[in-house]
Order: sequence, then structure tokens, then C-alpha cells
Amino acid sequence: MEIETEMFKNKDGVYTANHHHKVAVLWDLDNKPPTGPPYDAALALHNAASRFGDICHFAAFANRHAFSHLPNWVLEKRRERKQLDILERKGLSSSESPYICGVCGRKCTTNIDLKKHFKNLHQREREKKLGRMRSLKGKKRQKYRERFISGNLKYDEAAKELLTPKAGYGLASELRRAGVYVRTVEDKPQAADAALKRQMQHCMGNGVDCVLLVSDDSDFSEMLRRARSIDLQTVVVGDGGALRRHADVWMSWRHLQSELCGFDGEGSMHNLDFEESDYESESDGLDGVEVLRSGFSVSVSGFSGMDVEFDERNGFRILGRSVEDLGWESDEEMDFF
Repeated sequence: MEIETEMFKNKDGVYTANHHHKVAVLWDLDNKPPTGPPYDAALALHNAASRFGDICHFAAFANRHAFSHLPNWVLEKRRERKQLDILERKGLSSSESPYICGVCGRKCTTNIDLKKHFKNLHQREREKKLGRMRSLKGKKRQKYRERFISGNLKYDEAAKELLTPKAGYGLASELRRAGVYVRTVEDKPQAADAALKRQMQHCMGNGVDCVLLVSDDSDFSEMLRRARSIDLQTVVVGDGGALRRHADVWMSWRHLQSELCGFDGEGSMHNLDFEESDYESESDGLDGVEVLRSGFSVSVSGFSGMDVEFDERNGFRILGRSVEDLGWESDEEMDFF
């Protein structure tokens, strides 16, 4: 029986057996904070980065002000919840279904009653367990934490919805829940940039094949040039054009969260696929994704069953057809997102 082995060309020009690209994701939170729920934003970023290979490192950098700051969408959400609580307490509004405790399943008439129930019962019980854990040492403390604290996912989910953090909106904890290593730097100018550059330098010297940077800060231009000079694939996720010229692939941060890799409101998630090709291309016609100076072809699926693919000679094609076949006269008319 013959077994076929797929061969890949490495940086030295030698063909070797199947090689999984290692991808490092570095997120500048000071420059590009999430514009929605942090957990969903991190999952969208993870989904996009995984199309380039196996993610071996996923880190976010910011100073403490980024974790204590409340964006407008959080303030608006809390304001609406507070107004609805007031109406429910006065009897002017009622929920179609009862509020259910995520820990014990108890049903409450109003959200305020649910909060009181959670604080008086489950939060007190949690504080007792934390006090017990602090009195233990060594392996006993570790086992107790894993069993009653870290493993209590029901409590964590309910607390996220019912308890308001003393500072911020739980940015760091939500990112960690999504598998992101969160690094808090000193409150000094450019401290986050310096830490991110050091981490990028570390990744470049430890066998990473692709670096995905989430930032619009032009201070990273030199690092991207160095990465490309040693034949590393560079992907930039942002909204500005400062780093586009130094990236192999550029992706829109806004589209990444809202459309390309975000939930479309019906529970389905769009797919973003990248495959290596034998040619180099330059593109500026696909809204949200640009293949600049790299051997990538782009396939975006999930939009009305259409597959969009970049071809060097025919431009963007849908299901193998060229732009002219679809009756589009210019790139501006290709607004199918």
C-alpha cells in the first residue's frame, strides 16, 4: 500500500514533510480595544488567526487604564439595564419569562430579586470557600481551588451577568477565559509597545512562521520589516493604513469583529480561509481583507453561499467567475458584505 506524503518547502528551500505553520498573535489593547464583548472579540480573532496555522502564542498588552476604562457600549448597556430594573420594581414593566439563577435554577420575578438571591446565597457561599482556601497550604490548597473555585463555571457565568466589577468591565478576565495571555505593563509612555516588541522579537527567534499583529501603531513598522526580512509571514489587523504597506495580509478590525469572523445574529459564524499560492498578488478590492505582497490567495465564505477568491489575472472571482461576468463595472460595486 502506497502512502502519499504532502511536502512543503521550508525557508532554506528544502522540501520536508508536512509542516504546520506556527502563528503568534500579539494584541495591542491600548491601540485596539474590543468594540464589543471581549470574549467574542477574542474568539473572532482566534478564528481568523487559526486560518494561517497553529496558534502557539496569543498575548494582549495594555496598562492598567485599559482595564479600568469603561467604553461607551458598556455604559449604554448598564444604563439600559438600570432603567429596566427601575421599571420592573415599579411594576411598569415585566419580563415575558422569569429570571432564572444560573447556579441553582431558582426563578425570580425581577432582575433585582435575582441579584439579591445571588448575593445573599451564592456570593456568601463563595466568600466562605475563599476563606477556607486561604487557610490551606500546598497541594491541599491547589486541590481545593480546582474543585470549588476554578471548576465552578456556573458561578462564574452567573456572576459575570449579575455582579458589576469594582473597576472596569472584566476585560482581562474575559480575555483569559478565551485563552489569551494578558500582560499588564507599567503606567509609562509606550510601555505596552515596548513589551509587545520584546515579545515579537522573542517569537521571531523561536521558530514562529507567521506573526499576526492587532494594532494601527506605526511604531511597529520596523518590527514588521524585520519579520519580513527573515521570510516570516506578517498579518496586520487594524483600521488605519499606517502598517498596511509592511504586511503580507491586512484585515479590517471592524469587519473582523462584526462580519467576517463574528456572529451574524443567527448563531452561525462566517469563515475566513487563507491558502498559500505560487504567485504574489496585490489587492485592494475586497472590503475588510487585503492580500498585499504575499503568496496568499483569499477565500471568504459564509455570505449567501458565495465563495470569493483572488486570482492574479481575473481579480476577485465568485464561484469561478470573474467580476465582468457578474456585471460589476468597478471594484466599488463589490460591496457584498
